[in-house]
Amino acid sequence: MSDEFFLSPAMLGLFGLCIGSFLNVVIHRLPLMLQRQWLSDAAAEVSDADGLGKLVQLPAVEAEAIAAQARDLSDRIERLPQLSLALPRSQCPCCGHQLAWHENLPLFSWLRLGGRCSACKARISIRYPMVELLTALLFAALSWRLGPAPLTLLWCGFAACLVTLAAIDRESTLLPDCLTQPLLWAGLAAALLGLTIPLTHAVSGALAGYLSLWSVYCLFKLATGKEGMGYGDFKLLAAMGAWLGWQMLLPIVLAASMLGAVVGIGMMALRQHDRNVPIPFGPFLAVAGLLVLFAGQPRVLGWLGWA
Repeated sequence: MSDEFFLSPAMLGLFGLCIGSFLNVVIHRLPLMLQRQWLSDAAAEVSDADGLGKLVQLPAVEAEAIAAQARDLSDRIERLPQLSLALPRSQCPCCGHQLAWHENLPLFSWLRLGGRCSACKARISIRYPMVELLTALLFAALSWRLGPAPLTLLWCGFAACLVTLAAIDRESTLLPDCLTQPLLWAGLAAALLGLTIPLTHAVSGALAGYLSLWSVYCLFKLATGKEGMGYGDFKLLAAMGAWLGWQMLLPIVLAASMLGAVVGIGMMALRQHDRNVPIPFGPFLAVAGLLVLFAGQPRVLGWLGWA
């Protein structure tokens, strides 16, 4: 069999369904793993009564009482069941029912079960089939757009990472460094190997992507005293700059801002969102990055009159 078959839109679409199923595991478990680790690290720091007392100037009795509670919390965390991307097996979050192989088929199992657990009949989030379907469509579209070539797999990895980051940010307002930083370095490495864009464009894109949003963040905080976005947004835009080049950063930010404004206004108009609660910007950046990728640099720059 040739690359034309294995990397065809149909085959990459099927592959995307399987990858989407794994992405759902990452989306659900990675934030929990990180939050558990952060809580464990914090408890370990607070468990030192002497250090705590000196740091916040507490009396020795109060510092020891707080440290004892922190040690108890640390012990409780250590006794929790193991949690990783591999363990435990996929199960219903409501009743703990372990999924059989036929209940874990991408997309088809959700449809066959009617979106409910086979044991307790609790609803299964529509996010699961949506991520699987979206990943399949993106992989198939990339094969159609770029051709059935091995390099297409590289861009499939880029798209899969954006889908994962967007979903995690939407659900937990986190953009984990363990995803954004490898995505950034992979973009620079791909450019260095001559697989994507010129290396100078990739490095410039990474620098400009980070510094542009960081500057906006600093100016907004100086003007309002509030944080308008998180550091993960800077790193995500830097990663997209490394993959797509500095020329594509302004179109990405403009498209993401317009999408965010439309969605935010719509949610507030329908009273589905409190205006005092920030809306994660990462999903809009990810969608804008994918739109720019599929449109292509010549077309995007032509729209801006830069061609």
